[in-house]
Amino acid sequence: MRNILVTGGAGYIGSVLVPLLLNRGYNVRVLDNLMYGGRALLPCFAHKEFEFMRGDVRKIEDLRTAIEGMDAIYHLAAIVGFPACKKFPKLAEEVNQESTILLEGLRHDRPMFYASTGSNYGAIVGDVCTEETPLNPLTIYGTTKTEAEKYLLNRGNVVAYRYATAFGVAPRLRLDLLINDFAYQAVKNRNLIIYEKTFKRTFIHVRDIAKSLVYALENFNTMRDEVYNVGSNDMNFSKEDVALMIKRRIEYYLHFAEIGKDEDQRNYEVTYEKINKAGFQTTISIDEGIDELLKVMDVIDVVNEYSNV
Repeated sequence: MRNILVTGGAGYIGSVLVPLLLNRGYNVRVLDNLMYGGRALLPCFAHKEFEFMRGDVRKIEDLRTAIEGMDAIYHLAAIVGFPACKKFPKLAEEVNQESTILLEGLRHDRPMFYASTGSNYGAIVGDVCTEETPLNPLTIYGTTKTEAEKYLLNRGNVVAYRYATAFGVAPRLRLDLLINDFAYQAVKNRNLIIYEKTFKRTFIHVRDIAKSLVYALENFNTMRDEVYNVGSNDMNFSKEDVALMIKRRIEYYLHFAEIGKDEDQRNYEVTYEKINKAGFQTTISIDEGIDELLKVMDVIDVVNEYSNV
């Protein structure tokens, strides 16, 4: 499998995965509508093995053209996260779920690697989630990703990864992710208010996400037709834990609110024994990722022209 299609390749994960694939000698075609721009991919154009196609995963003609000549598919294109899916619910259903069905109808048994999410578990308190835990998505994002994952697994020739909450620096940086957001608020605003401080998440650095996807490609025969939680058993942390890790590095005002709640009610712990037994381990700790984020904030400015502060 040398010719690889990456849908959504200009996004947060894709901007890390695509260079990794190119550096390992793969021919990579990216299909992306550049909803968030394409600057993250500019260095990739130096590789003769790189091809970019601007298109929409909701359009079957774009998918048909993109898949031609490809040996395998990474399906990363998605409206990602609670806030974006709440703002654009119809778009989320079309991109996250309906485009997956369209793509499945065209791939003709080509191996597919699907980026699913731990959000599928929802709010499960008291038990540690395994791949067999009944899914209980609480948001449009979780529901659409759950349905797409089920559809692909029923069709076969796929590896589905339920990722822990992503964090870390990428060429197409996201500041809506929990750790990334906390770091930004601490550095730029010197202020952070947290609701439901005991709610837990598991975390994974974006570079480990990219490495796990390459690992699935290169070990497909032993991993196919399975779903895996992907993260680290050492990286289950509460919101309070994360905020205090940042506070040990930089002084800022931190307040844990006793009244009010976060609209995103995910609260779960996950075990990663299955992916570890398959041979994959994450390599980047939460401490390393936070250090990176705090350093990179020096070159990030989100300007509000109506603010006097």
